[in-house]
Amino acid sequence: MFSAKPKVLHEIAGRSLLQHTLDTAAAINASTTHIVIGHEAELIRQALTGKPVEIVLQEQQLGTAHAVHQALEQLDKTAIALVLYADVPLIKPETLQRLLQCVDTNSMAVLTCVVTNPLGLGRILRDNDQNICAIIEDKETTAEQKQIKEINTGVMAIPVARLYDWLPRISANNSQSEYYLTDLVSLALADSCKVSTVQCKDEFEASGVNNRVQLAELERHYQKNEATRLMLAGVTLRDPMRVDFRGHANISADVDIDINVILEGEITIARNVYIGPNCLLKNCVIGEGTIIAANSVIEDAVIGKKCNIGPFARIRPGTALEDAVKVGNFVEIKNATIGKHSKVNHLSYVGDSTLGDYVNVGAGTITCNYDGVNKFKTVIGDNVFIGSNTALVAPVTIAAGATIGAGSVITKNVDKDQLAVARGRQTNMNGWQRPQKTIKSHKE
Repeated sequence: MFSAKPKVLHEIAGRSLLQHTLDTAAAINASTTHIVIGHEAELIRQALTGKPVEIVLQEQQLGTAHAVHQALEQLDKTAIALVLYADVPLIKPETLQRLLQCVDTNSMAVLTCVVTNPLGLGRILRDNDQNICAIIEDKETTAEQKQIKEINTGVMAIPVARLYDWLPRISANNSQSEYYLTDLVSLALADSCKVSTVQCKDEFEASGVNNRVQLAELERHYQKNEATRLMLAGVTLRDPMRVDFRGHANISADVDIDINVILEGEITIARNVYIGPNCLLKNCVIGEGTIIAANSVIEDAVIGKKCNIGPFARIRPGTALEDAVKVGNFVEIKNATIGKHSKVNHLSYVGDSTLGDYVNVGAGTITCNYDGVNKFKTVIGDNVFIGSNTALVAPVTIAAGATIGAGSVITKNVDKDQLAVARGRQTNMNGWQRPQKTIKSHKE
């Protein structure tokens, strides 16, 4: 990867390769998850802080069987061990369920895949009855075996009780002097234990990541699958190649998404929403019929029905817009609740505030909510009209029906239905002579 970051912490669709694998394990209801770490162990350990996993250190990297052996004593002897790889991130839970259905106390199962280019991958050897008889690593293959297209994904399901017997019997008598987990197949067959195989339906499920080219290829495949899933469910994507999904997107039918949109984290979008080009939505809920115009950013917010946002609007964390709110161009909202049918149309900042229904906030208005140390709250009642270029210095309350004159700096509460004007007196001077510039001569 040519990176200071461990390979398995590089990301696809906003999640690390490792996290994809952990999410897959969770999706099949794994009773416990054991992570074997070795190279760059401390960085990976830090990434796993707070996650419900057991960490196992492999101090020497002596092969895949050696790695599994390090975790053996922590495993329930009555369980089935499923071996996954953190750099193979796109295996589907349903594929693993098919694999697990083939395993009992006297059988194990291997996940295989037929690939276009098997170079560097272990091959599946079959007997005349097409039963698996061995797995051979690419470095050990003959010229004839190299032509085999069915490969070992590395994913196996094995009774833990059998691992206690088989793992100590694996030798490192190979060109790499490593302990290969693939040797389990031969040991199982020698002990009259059934070995089943399940084949991936999609070659990308078995694809590993060893460089940034492969990382990008899996990213595109993931995005294509997500886009296809949503379009088949009734979502319009103006260009499926120019929308990125970086989390979990729960999107209803008849949503229309334009180009260069990024959906990150947990996203819920109701019917008939339009999202314009170049928008970023992160961890938000969007109500039915809302329009989000171009170049808008919405993060950790809840947007009601039939709102109109943007273009160039920024909705920051902690914001809740009720139904039919208008947030216009170059407006920033942070940690604020805005009531129904209220408008913040132009070039304004509203932070740490509560606005009632039918409030109109004029262009260039700001809530001055921060004194350099503490945050203070602004409260604006129903039907308030805020004139343009107003500064509301929190903490301050503007009661229902009040009007604030344009250009005011409001530092005191305004009562119901009052007009508040707070600005310097204008002075007009007759005969004023504007300063003149001195004209300089230039030599030819």
